[in-house]
Amino acid sequence: MKTYSAILFDLDGTISDPYEGVVSSLKSAMRELGEKLPPTEKFRAFIGPPLSESFKTICGFPPEKAAEAVKVYRRHHRERGLFENRLYDGVSEVIERLYAAGKRLAVATSKPEQFAKLLLEKFGLLKYFEFVGGSELDDARSKKSEVIAYVLENMHIADKSTALMIGDRLHDVAGAAENGLDCAGVLYGYGTLEELSAAGANPIFAQPKDILDLLKR
Repeated sequence: MKTYSAILFDLDGTISDPYEGVVSSLKSAMRELGEKLPPTEKFRAFIGPPLSESFKTICGFPPEKAAEAVKVYRRHHRERGLFENRLYDGVSEVIERLYAAGKRLAVATSKPEQFAKLLLEKFGLLKYFEFVGGSELDDARSKKSEVIAYVLENMHIADKSTALMIGDRLHDVAGAAENGLDCAGVLYGYGTLEELSAAGANPIFAQPKDILDLLKR
């Protein structure tokens, strides 16, 4: 395993589980828009990809309708759903130990940046991250490749071989690759071993504690 001086974490599905808040915000937004909810088995698919993409592919909304749905969803999420969220067991210790070992830590998420900071502050983890990068409230800069580029620029990382992305979905792996970064996958989030392996994630960690293998080199 290579040695990395900077580690970029995805948020939803990697640091914390947002399922309850995503579902409550989705239900509220679709009710306000007068739209039918997608099938329950599709709810999990809203976690990971950019929100506008999910409204287009899962709900079949045209671009204008998807943009409106994003705005309504964001409002409900800010009012309630954001904090209906829980840390994965062991993640706090992993972040604390990586920080103590001198790793430069950042968050790269498709969640709005201000939401991500509020959530990390709630969990007591914001102080460990040198930079937190996310989307704008109107879903601009929501593609993972754009967010990662934004984080790298603000951290002044020129040598991409020194940085590692960690995420739970193929979007994390693809976004990292577009920026010349390696990407590790995690199996405790919302992606499968098949999805992450096919995308090229390496290594793949089964549990949060396994991420500490990065300190063995």
